[in-house]
Amino acid sequence: MRLLRIIGALVVISALATNAMAYSNPIFDARRAAEDLRAATRALKDARIAKDRVKALSRTIKAYEDGLAAMRDSLRKAAIRERALRLELASRRDQLSQLLGVLQTLERASAPLLLIHPSGPLGTARAGQILTEITPALVAQAKELRAQVEEIVLLKSLQSTAREDLQQGLKGVQDARLSLTRALGQRTNLPKRFTTDPAKLKTLLENSDTLTGFANGLVDLPFDSTTQTGAISPKSFSDAKGEIPLPVFGTILRRYKEADAAGLRRPGILISAPAVSLVTAPWAATVRYRGPLLDYGNVIILEPEAGYLIVLAGLGQVYGEVGEILAAGDPIGLLSGQEPTTDDFLVEATQGSGKIQLETLYVEIRQNRKTVDPEAWFARQNR
Repeated sequence: MRLLRIIGALVVISALATNAMAYSNPIFDARRAAEDLRAATRALKDARIAKDRVKALSRTIKAYEDGLAAMRDSLRKAAIRERALRLELASRRDQLSQLLGVLQTLERASAPLLLIHPSGPLGTARAGQILTEITPALVAQAKELRAQVEEIVLLKSLQSTAREDLQQGLKGVQDARLSLTRALGQRTNLPKRFTTDPAKLKTLLENSDTLTGFANGLVDLPFDSTTQTGAISPKSFSDAKGEIPLPVFGTILRRYKEADAAGLRRPGILISAPAVSLVTAPWAATVRYRGPLLDYGNVIILEPEAGYLIVLAGLGQVYGEVGEILAAGDPIGLLSGQEPTTDDFLVEATQGSGKIQLETLYVEIRQNRKTVDPEAWFARQNR
């Protein structure tokens, strides 16, 4: 009878062990994310004295954003894993108690006593053989159970240890953004094309009642000179289809001409990303316009080559000036919204509710006055 109890308990723990293998390790992920944030902090110190501070600070901000996103994801997985373990252990409380009882009996009883069988020497030999085969596995599975209990303890403590890493990471990315703003204000060596007549640009802006009308009018509003230096790409924009990176690290919320909640279909894509995320030029381009436009908020329009325009709308802050020639990856602005706090990260992880504010960036690509599907141009991987 005792052997049947042992075998039954062993089956239960084997199932627990099998389930434990079907998840990624959120503790390891959180530690790796914390190290990424610390690496970004070290990079920030170097970026402040780098020869090209704008480029170095932009990379640092991206590193911070990657680290914070990874920390957010790992904390959410850790909370889910902890709840799953607790529910699983609670649902098998009786069976686990039975296992612990059997293990305690095996520990207290002497080996000769355990091997005595009422059917005589043959039964005793068979019982001994069975115990010899299953006892090591039973002990191994008991260790696995203890590891799961210890894992719960580690997952619980992860929240408190992550707080300090999050605080340092959030402070670091804020400092990096301020440093970037100052560096952009002090930059004087950016190549420029002769700009469009400001009066004509103002007239076009005042007389445009749609984004399409403004963009088409911009094409008809040429620069005073076609002279252009700097930011030359080895490949033309038209040949880079499917290769250019998204301008912000986020998720495509609405696709090209997909209807929104009000049934409105826009000829662009909508990217959802955390508030105040850095937006960068996806390709070397000239700034054709920057500033407020209709109901799109702050807009920047880039010309990667003749016949093409990239429209980015919904920015909270815009960098650059009309006529400047940007390299791929140069900062062009920040999304709007409020920077999340440490508590926002922790509450979202433990409660499963969205406490971290998300903003959206609207993106159009225009070719010869017509919109094209931006998803066909952007690479599958954001970074």
